[in-house]
Amino acid sequence: MLAQRMKADRDLFSYSSPNFQSKPAPFLPMSKKEMAQLGWDSCDIIIITGDAYVDHPSFGMAVIGRMLEAQGFRVGIISQPDWTSKQDFMRLGKPNLFFGVTAGNMDSMINRYTSDRKLRHDDAYTAGNIGGKRPDRAVTVYTQRCKEAYKVPVVIGGIEASLRRIAHYDYWSDKVRRSVLFDSKADILIYGNAERPLADVAHRLAAGETIDQMQDIRGTAVLRKEPLPEWYGVDSTELDKLGKIDPIPNPYEMIQESTCETNQATETSDVQVVTIQPAKTRRPWEKTYVNLPSYDIVRAQKTYYAHASRILHQETNPGCARALVQRHGDRIVWINPPAFPLETSEMDAVFGLPFARIPHPSYGKAKIPAYDMIKTSVNIMRGCFGGCTFCSITEHEGRIIQSRSEESILHEIEQIRDTVPGFTGVISDLGGPTANMYKLRCKHPKAEQTCRRMSCVWPDICGHMDTDHSPTISLYRKARKIKGIKKILIASGVRYDLAVQDPRYVKELATHHVGGYLKIAPEHTEEGPLSKMMKPGMGTYYKFKELFDKYSKEAGKEQYLIPYFIASHPGTTDEDMVNLAIWLKKNRFKLDQVQNFYPSPMANATTMYHSQSNPLHKVTHKSEKVFIPKGDRQRRLHKALLRYHDEQGWPMIREALKKMGLSKLIGNGQDCLVPAESRRKAAGQNKQGRKPSGQAGKQQGFQKATTRFTSDQFKKKTQRR
Repeated sequence: MLAQRMKADRDLFSYSSPNFQSKPAPFLPMSKKEMAQLGWDSCDIIIITGDAYVDHPSFGMAVIGRMLEAQGFRVGIISQPDWTSKQDFMRLGKPNLFFGVTAGNMDSMINRYTSDRKLRHDDAYTAGNIGGKRPDRAVTVYTQRCKEAYKVPVVIGGIEASLRRIAHYDYWSDKVRRSVLFDSKADILIYGNAERPLADVAHRLAAGETIDQMQDIRGTAVLRKEPLPEWYGVDSTELDKLGKIDPIPNPYEMIQESTCETNQATETSDVQVVTIQPAKTRRPWEKTYVNLPSYDIVRAQKTYYAHASRILHQETNPGCARALVQRHGDRIVWINPPAFPLETSEMDAVFGLPFARIPHPSYGKAKIPAYDMIKTSVNIMRGCFGGCTFCSITEHEGRIIQSRSEESILHEIEQIRDTVPGFTGVISDLGGPTANMYKLRCKHPKAEQTCRRMSCVWPDICGHMDTDHSPTISLYRKARKIKGIKKILIASGVRYDLAVQDPRYVKELATHHVGGYLKIAPEHTEEGPLSKMMKPGMGTYYKFKELFDKYSKEAGKEQYLIPYFIASHPGTTDEDMVNLAIWLKKNRFKLDQVQNFYPSPMANATTMYHSQSNPLHKVTHKSEKVFIPKGDRQRRLHKALLRYHDEQGWPMIREALKKMGLSKLIGNGQDCLVPAESRRKAAGQNKQGRKPSGQAGKQQGFQKATTRFTSDQFKKKTQRR
């Protein structure tokens, strides 16, 4: 008999209501005037957010606020406050329970700076698309102002706090920073999707408990002097020795009972590790913590940084994850195991809360680009088991797919039809982190509960993974039949290695849900970078394209794939980028918007970028170093190769090709990558003998390519790498 799926002890909405308020507010109040209209003299909880307040289930502050409101709390919102003093943080008065702080839907540093560390002047999450409405490292700054304003607990969360819960490499300062708990002085950090732990914290504070009495809540991190009593420790180097590289262990071995015997503290340990022989009835991960190398060690030794990152990513499965401990000076960061994922009924209840689905009226007619992008889209699931190393979704939302019911999703589509101003009958997306993981989970509950793989689909799709797209196909068909719905588009990225496992899905997608172009993300063509991204080889891409072209033709539609690629990813050499550029030109792709690798906190690829080690395998002092394209010039070159058709990059590309011994790729022939420099160009003059200006002479001697192509160009297949 299969084991029961991992499940929390109680339902999210099973708490006894504190009865602070009885009915939902039209909008969560952002001013004293709105509070007075609701008959409130104070707020129980005040959420500070770096985004404009949009009361929509795609905005984190709205989801959390409405969820807490449904629990019986009076919740106010302070959106994008003036952080230069405490005054704006006092506009709603003192919260009775706590401040909740989030930077918003995006990390504040990624929101504010490009991958080249240049300042952005726009912000899609701000009314009017105006940049500069939130500070750098917003969680830290906001928390400090909250502490100055009132002596109440501060709970931090959202993606910025979640990805900084441990010592982490910071791309913008090029150094390893402490856990955000230290810099912000917050009382407790909630990582991942916050509903379950936040409801627990709120109700326990309302019942009179203090933060010191709630140190073991799943999905939270706190600062302590020592590990929790009655918990037993194991040193991280005993789990993944920094010695000889062994084969990757079977992830299901944890199903068998084992011991947690360890040695005394090693050179990497600053916390007393207790040697134990667990009882046969206790699972080996329960009441057990892993002692990671300290902040001082991971800051000084990159090998230990990579090792700590590898252990952290192995301890993310709520079914078997152990607590993590990392010493920072005289205190430790205690990171409890992840919260259990929401059940379908709980997801339905969250997305069924009384969202107004529009921005707060205080913004008037000002446009909020992020809202305009998602106002007619529907989030059907959470989580991602792909584990792409450059992406932070898995680190934040986890690998377990949490899906809503068909009824809940179809009801939301009807709400959009009936309430969204100017709705034209087109749903812009049914998706989430990916388009086609809806209701896909491990077919073996016991394996799912004990698995420590970083990805369910790399290097190959796990045999336990369900790849039956029937639930998604059924949802699409029912959504199309809703009265008043003209078109359902799929804008979320399609995981094509999953899609080819069920060609019925590709047929459904190509026949009904593509508006001419479908974005897809092979990310690269070469094995070197693909192996560091945990992405499938191009053989799978060609297989998907063959199916997509076939079903598009059968439907009588002219449709095309638009591939996305990343430049400068760890493991990418100049030769890899040249090969990618040749592939792009051969297949007549011209990419105008290209992406340079952005090292976001806690991502596996960021660990590679900083340490030159590969945390996808055991890390040792003798491990092979990962090639890292660093420095502005090399990153500009890789970006220029992605845009091989742009004249501005030709001089840099020519110089690089000559140094690489690839001068044969310079010229006007069909097999050349960039045109040769004309004599006048070499002399810095145009045909009239004057210096060229603006766009004059652009693309001279170079035939403009088009993004359109035919299936004949893809007849040559390659084996999956």
